[in-house]
Amino acid sequence: MQAILENDVLKVTINHFGAELSSMIHKDTGVEYMWNADEKFWKRSAPVLFPIVGSLKNKEFQYNGQAYPMGQHGFARDMEFSLVSNDGREAWFSLSSDDSTYEKYPFAFTLEIGYVLSGNTLKVIWKVVNEDEKQMYFSIGGHPAFMCPLHGEGIQTDYYISFDTDKDLNYSKLSENGLVYKKDNVLATSGGKMQITEHLFDEDALVVEGNQAHSVALCKPNGEAYLTVSFDAPLFGLWSPAKKNAPFVCIEPWYGRCDDESFTGTLEEREYGQKLEASEQFEVSYTIEVK
Repeated sequence: MQAILENDVLKVTINHFGAELSSMIHKDTGVEYMWNADEKFWKRSAPVLFPIVGSLKNKEFQYNGQAYPMGQHGFARDMEFSLVSNDGREAWFSLSSDDSTYEKYPFAFTLEIGYVLSGNTLKVIWKVVNEDEKQMYFSIGGHPAFMCPLHGEGIQTDYYISFDTDKDLNYSKLSENGLVYKKDNVLATSGGKMQITEHLFDEDALVVEGNQAHSVALCKPNGEAYLTVSFDAPLFGLWSPAKKNAPFVCIEPWYGRCDDESFTGTLEEREYGQKLEASEQFEVSYTIEVK
């Protein structure tokens, strides 16, 4: 099932499964901004990453003396959410812990995801509620994939990525296990802008930590930004499937990340991990603006 949001500028479609944004179409031009989940390259469009972001060391986390196996990016993206409300401009979805989640993640929670459409901007809101009697540890992130090239215009290496900083960015690389292994790589920019190169994503995602930027835009060959993702998250990822020439780029705001190759700690000790006291709520958001 799907929920539709619509105004004079955009028509937005969200799947109930995973509460996943699947389409953003400009009504005047018919241009689609979201990747269409073609399995030839990647079967998703914009999964929500919860209760972890990225991969775990040895594909498990340690909590209270017990090991809990969990796959990359957690389980929320592969679960059916309930549609709580939809007035045509704002929709809310909800997922609550159950017996199937307790086997993987020993906390009672409610995850609410909201989408608010206003003009040419879609706001994505995440609310995590600790329904447990103990402290809860988690991460959450987005993984939206945007068409690049846009509407079949040109080739991807004619396009640019721009940031809200004129400084070069430091980033980490991922190992074959999907773990951070090589830090302090430099993403060189010119006035905050860099051209997409053929081999940019050959070694998986680029992980940019430490609040280096809070707005990332995709730009046409003429340098004009056609889509901007803005966020308060302390880190983000840039990704497209390695060595596939996939026609999309992901801009991913994260409150958490994969483990380091050298990590030996517990769930409580994971870098960038979030925590909530009993009955507390965590709420953050990011926006997607199209031109």
